[in-house]
Amino acid sequence: MARAAAGARGRLLRWPRVLLFGDSITEYSFQENGWGAYLADRLVRKCDVVNRGISGYNTRWAKLILPRLITESTSAESIVAITIFFGANDSALKDLNPKQHVPLEEYAGNLKSMIQYLKSVDIPEDRIILITPPPLQESAWEKACLAKGDKLNRCNATTGQYAQACVQVAKDCGTDVLDLWTLMQKNQDFSSYLSDGLHLSPKGSSFLAAQLWSRLENKVSALPSLLPYWRDVDHSNPEASLL
Repeated sequence: MARAAAGARGRLLRWPRVLLFGDSITEYSFQENGWGAYLADRLVRKCDVVNRGISGYNTRWAKLILPRLITESTSAESIVAITIFFGANDSALKDLNPKQHVPLEEYAGNLKSMIQYLKSVDIPEDRIILITPPPLQESAWEKACLAKGDKLNRCNATTGQYAQACVQVAKDCGTDVLDLWTLMQKNQDFSSYLSDGLHLSPKGSSFLAAQLWSRLENKVSALPSLLPYWRDVDHSNPEASLL
C-alpha cells in the first residue's frame, strides 16, 4: 500500500491553468453570473481558471506584482492562457483621480512590459489575450461618484483612447485582443451591460464571456478531460485506471 501511495505521489496531477489578471472587473468575475465563473464551468475537468483580479489596481501596480504571481519556478508552462484586463482605472481623469490615473503613453508601455515579462518566463504571445476597458456610462457612474461625495472622475471618450492604445499594443506585440469598448457600443445602447456605469452587469458579463470564449476556445480545445469518466473506471481494479 505504501508503494502504491508513493507511486501516486510520483505521478502528481497538475491541472493546466487559465489565469485572469486584472482589476475589479476581473476580481468580481467569479460572482454569480460572472464571466470568470462561466469560463470555469466550461473548462471544469480540463483546467483551473484562476482569478487574480485586484480591485482598484492600474497597470503601474500590476506591472510590479506580475512577477510575484508568475515565475518559471511556479510552472509558468502550465498556463495555457492569460488575460490582461486593465484600463478602467488607468483612464481615470488625472485632476479628479490622480492616485489611479496612469498617463496614456505609460499605460501602453506597462502593457508591453507585462507581455515582455511573460515571454521571458516562456509564456508566448499566442497564450496572451489583452482586454480593453469597457465603455463608461457617464450618468450612471456620476451617480455612483456623487453617492461617495466625489465628482465624476472618468469619461467615456478618454476610456476609448486607452482602449485604442490597448488594441495597438496587441498589434505591436502579436497578442490576441478583445476590444470590449468598441464591441459593447457597436450599434447598440450599452448601458444595460453595466451595473453602475463602470462595472459589468450580468448581461455585460455574459457578453464578455461569449466574446472571450470565441478567442479562448482554440487555445484550450486540445486539452484532454482530466481523469477518466466514471463509467470507464475498472471498478474491480481502479488502480489500473486511476494511477
